Amino acid sequence: MTAFGKLIRTTAFRLTLVYLFLFALFAASLLAYFAWNTRRMITEQITTTVNAEMSEITDIYGRRGLRGLFFTIENRALRPGANLYLVTTPAGLAIAGNVGSLAPGVMGTTGWSETAYRRLDEQDKAYHRALVNVRQLSGGFRLLIGRDLEERRRLFGIVAKAAQWSILVVVVLGIGGGIFVARRVLQRIDAMTGTAQRIMAGDLSDRLPVGRSGDELDRLASNLNAMLERIEALMVGLKEVSDNIAHDLKTPLTRLRNRAEDALAKSGCEADYRAALERTIEESDGLIRTFNALLMIARAESGQARGNMDDFDAAAVAEGIHELYEPLAEDDGMTLRLKTAPAPLHGNRELISQALANLVENAIKYGKPVEPKAGESKSSVVSLDAKQILIEARREADRVLLSVTDHGPGIPEGERKHAMERFVRLDSSRSQPGSGLGLSLASAVATLHGGELRLGDAYPGLVATLVLPARTGATLAAPTADVPQKVA
Repeated sequence: MTAFGKLIRTTAFRLTLVYLFLFALFAASLLAYFAWNTRRMITEQITTTVNAEMSEITDIYGRRGLRGLFFTIENRALRPGANLYLVTTPAGLAIAGNVGSLAPGVMGTTGWSETAYRRLDEQDKAYHRALVNVRQLSGGFRLLIGRDLEERRRLFGIVAKAAQWSILVVVVLGIGGGIFVARRVLQRIDAMTGTAQRIMAGDLSDRLPVGRSGDELDRLASNLNAMLERIEALMVGLKEVSDNIAHDLKTPLTRLRNRAEDALAKSGCEADYRAALERTIEESDGLIRTFNALLMIARAESGQARGNMDDFDAAAVAEGIHELYEPLAEDDGMTLRLKTAPAPLHGNRELISQALANLVENAIKYGKPVEPKAGESKSSVVSLDAKQILIEARREADRVLLSVTDHGPGIPEGERKHAMERFVRLDSSRSQPGSGLGLSLASAVATLHGGELRLGDAYPGLVATLVLPARTGATLAAPTADVPQKVA
């Protein structure tokens, strides 16, 4: 398709043509009304002048008779101008005036009419148009007084020609403006198309150009760029997940195969085979848990879990997690404490419970107190009971905070964002079993609910907080004497 063909097919050019047609129609209507109104005003002026003159000459005829009428008409007929005069006998013969010929039947009727005529001195010329008034006088004589319409025709011609030129100028400027606007729009669309083609070719880092005008194309480009950034992040995340799955699951799968091969090669009794199968089942359960966590993260990030949203109290979730993990913490030498206040939420209770459970599991695994260095007293390292883990649920303004605080080694500030990525395990946690998906799942769940996962410092230790929007319209008050905080 040629450049001009692309140009005239643009929406901007077509809209310009529509607006041009409407504007030209409006301009033509306005000029037509002006011409018609001008014609009407000239006609009214003619009729007023002729009526006044008709009354005057009729009065002269009444006072001075036919002789006075004859001399008056002859005198006025000799004056230069566009006025017409004619007096005829009852038999229809002209006896005075400056009209040489008229259209048939004009003098046979009285009143106003528009007719063709010739003057006495223009017998060989073409007919003119005039507006005349015919009146019958006493004695059967008829008097015609009129005015030539050449002035009206000429003025109407001037208006018509002005209208033609005006519409022509409007059309030319409109088409020129349409081409100019369409070219500018087409250039921007072509730039967006080129960027889109490069993105489709694999360059996900490219972005649509955004101008400074802030018009609808800029807003569209900004929204599309935000979408592209999200797509790029998801693609990068997918690549990282694929790489991490290939890297992190290769080891347990290899270990699983080696154990099975070792059992076939070395086991000689039923007890050995049973022990090998138990280890295989244990390793398989770990793989299943990893895949389940990945599926849950995928559901949260894709928004599929939004269909199971409900209203509930985050304090009840914290109480359930505390009850579930308190024995596990005690077996590991830790103390699990609970502090809650009414915290209304609207969301997926199962996912939020799983996210909080992951934070508690991480605190139990990695939140053991830091051993004092040589020559350093224990109280100088840990000022609080270092074996305590605090689960807290509370509301702050329009947000609900679900936090887990431990007093272990914590996570350095520079590594906290990296720690929330999939399969990421920091050096300090590689000695513990796990897949590196706990914080990633908690972050995905918080994002699904319009919140975020924050990692802070407990001095010493880590504070992991799910920051979620409170339920809209909920009026649960802050803890008072009537609604005490629950502390376990």
